[in-house]
Amino acid sequence: MSRIIAVSGKGGSGKTTTAALVVRHLLRRGLGPVFAVDADPNSNLAEQLGVPEFGTVGGIREELAAGRGPLPAGMSKPEYIRYRIQETVSESNGFDLLVMGRPEGPGCYCYVNSLLRDYLDNRAQAYASVVIDNEAGMEHLSRRTTRDVDLLLIVCDATAASVAAALRIGALARTLDLRIGRTGVLLNRAEAAPQPVAERLREGGLAILGTVPEDPEVAARAREGVPLLGISETSAAVAAVADMLDRFLADVTGGDVRPTAAGGGAHAMSTTQGGVP
Repeated sequence: MSRIIAVSGKGGSGKTTTAALVVRHLLRRGLGPVFAVDADPNSNLAEQLGVPEFGTVGGIREELAAGRGPLPAGMSKPEYIRYRIQETVSESNGFDLLVMGRPEGPGCYCYVNSLLRDYLDNRAQAYASVVIDNEAGMEHLSRRTTRDVDLLLIVCDATAASVAAALRIGALARTLDLRIGRTGVLLNRAEAAPQPVAERLREGGLAILGTVPEDPEVAARAREGVPLLGISETSAAVAAVADMLDRFLADVTGGDVRPTAAGGGAHAMSTTQGGVP
């Protein structure tokens, strides 16, 4: 069974940075291979992970909706769509990345979306861990891209707008046809949770799972466009995300978090366990 972690939050909250650090820590713990899904059309998870982007699922949808090009001889439409989705997957050391791309344009995409859901649901089983970087509206979760989420991690900072967005996401999550094991907030760019913020989140039914202080190394890498996978172990953000994740994993496994053998994904099964130098 894959452990599925979905990351959401208001734009600018540090959501994609957090998703990349989650991937990094899972790899460091030997809890790979990891399937990373960039489901936010405005995010840059590929850059944060230091892998190329080989196209997007949104681009495939647009191409098929426009009827551009005949199907290859001997290949059915479902087979062709699955093949094209597979082509967009970026392979790396210990993890694979699928980029969803921009929102849908005019026209009906129900058929392609149905095949995409089946593809992701089946593919997720081949990985020890799945990390989904969602947009704030959680479009792909609301479409039931995957039916089970072990942890919905809502990233916010201490600003009123970010906290309000976190509360909206928490309320939306309760309306979705999903099985979510745990929902909680990771408070970013804060040494501790200010009391008014903690009370507001608690009143909205959201627990604070951890806080991440301002981190000069994260900021420097963002300015220079340097991926986060190689960030040092002394990074305050790395330590905070690791602590939060380790406590969550210990809770859901009764303290028995064992590394998985490298195996599973169509690409990741040949990679080395750990994946991060």
